[in-house]
Amino acid sequence: MASTINLYEKKIFSQNGEDGMIEEIFTRIGTTNRFFVEFGVEDGMECLTRHLLVHHGWSGVMMEGSESHFRNLVANTAMYPQVHVSHQFITRDNVPGLFKAHGVPNEFDLLVIDIDGNDYWVWQALDAYKPRLVVIEYNASYPPPQKMVIPYMENFCWDGTSYFGASLSSLEALGKKLGYALVGTDTRGVNAFFVRQDLLAALGFPALPAKLAYHPPRYGPDKGGHPHRGGPILEI
Repeated sequence: MASTINLYEKKIFSQNGEDGMIEEIFTRIGTTNRFFVEFGVEDGMECLTRHLLVHHGWSGVMMEGSESHFRNLVANTAMYPQVHVSHQFITRDNVPGLFKAHGVPNEFDLLVIDIDGNDYWVWQALDAYKPRLVVIEYNASYPPPQKMVIPYMENFCWDGTSYFGASLSSLEALGKKLGYALVGTDTRGVNAFFVRQDLLAALGFPALPAKLAYHPPRYGPDKGGHPHRGGPILEI
């Protein structure tokens, strides 16, 4: 079901309409330092923070695990000295240290998590940080009220199937524990938007239960999603 936030979907550099959604959210809740962190940016040309970097002058950190993507990322961000790029395979164990090493402030504006696997566990490991907005990929092949999280595997690499990440209901529950409210998802069923609870009044969009925020997958060949693959899951 579409929420009012979906009226603002607009693709500039993002894969879907996330650019417009992010822009509208910050128009409403404001910013503190216009600082972002994004994991899984590939070559940095189609990601959720490039619009903020190129058109709004934000600064931040982009991290990418693929060596070939990282080489292109370096080239594609060379003209923006305010962004730090890092070749890192993100785990729940190394991510707090990476934040410290890159000088990420405890409160910053935007965190984007898209690593096709341990997204849930990485967000959980960052409980000491309080970004104003968190955008995180969810597994739309598990609609609400299904709870689904893949067990933590440090070296997990996505194989192109439906076995990855966490369901929207599981991310909603984690968000609540961390002090965040689910306010919507993009209409292709890729990313979920969580705003810090203390900013909801300024946002003007309601917190939504997962069943109302959810959009089914509209990106793959198997019922709109990626080819199905089973595997061990945690119902948390």
